[in-house]
Amino acid sequence: MVTLAREEKLLIWAKGIEEQGFGIIPNVLAQQDVEDLLEELSLANLPRSRAGVRHAMRLATVRAMARGSQLLGVAQQILGNGAFPFRATLFDKSPTANWLVVWHQDTALPLRERREMPGWGPWSVKDGVIYAHAPANALSQVLALRLHLDDSTAENGPLRVLPKTHTLGVLSDEELHDLSTRVAAIDCLVPRSGVLAMRPLIVHASSKSQSHAPRRVLHIEYAASACIADGLELTIA
Repeated sequence: MVTLAREEKLLIWAKGIEEQGFGIIPNVLAQQDVEDLLEELSLANLPRSRAGVRHAMRLATVRAMARGSQLLGVAQQILGNGAFPFRATLFDKSPTANWLVVWHQDTALPLRERREMPGWGPWSVKDGVIYAHAPANALSQVLALRLHLDDSTAENGPLRVLPKTHTLGVLSDEELHDLSTRVAAIDCLVPRSGVLAMRPLIVHASSKSQSHAPRRVLHIEYAASACIADGLELTIA
């Protein structure tokens, strides 16, 4: 259970996240919890891509962390008491696995089954999981919590965001480019054990790391309900 002081702080953070589309919450986990998680992740035999591990909710350690009171309490403060984690991705940026990401929004959601609905699509299948790009009204029910397993610094490729762009709906490539030239970007520098909370529709990007220090992030997505639209349910990924 979070303390009253913690709940009061969460209310302040939640308001900021709703206004800005993102917020940085320090010291969400104890340092030992981060160490334990890193050790278990290193021992897990999960298929890895260049960027890290997709569909990390298959790992019991990640599921337990995502459903634990420290992270779930943050999600519930914003999404309501029904909030639950449905997808997790481990990003592992390092000198040997380095990449950049252009300005974009996170619009694809994992679903139990394919059912054609207005505003949903295109559809795809990744590692056996059905995905569809979702409309804004569905994405407004989702919150991502990026748990930082290392310090995120200006040198190791931090996430960059365009504040308040989460209210603009699903944007075209041209609109994304236009916003990136007009809105001042913010580098999200998050300390180890801290969380970057963000709405999926906030426009964001990241550059390549210029450092030898790793930047490992466990990106967990929560939804207000498994029923993300009439006739469509999220699946655990």
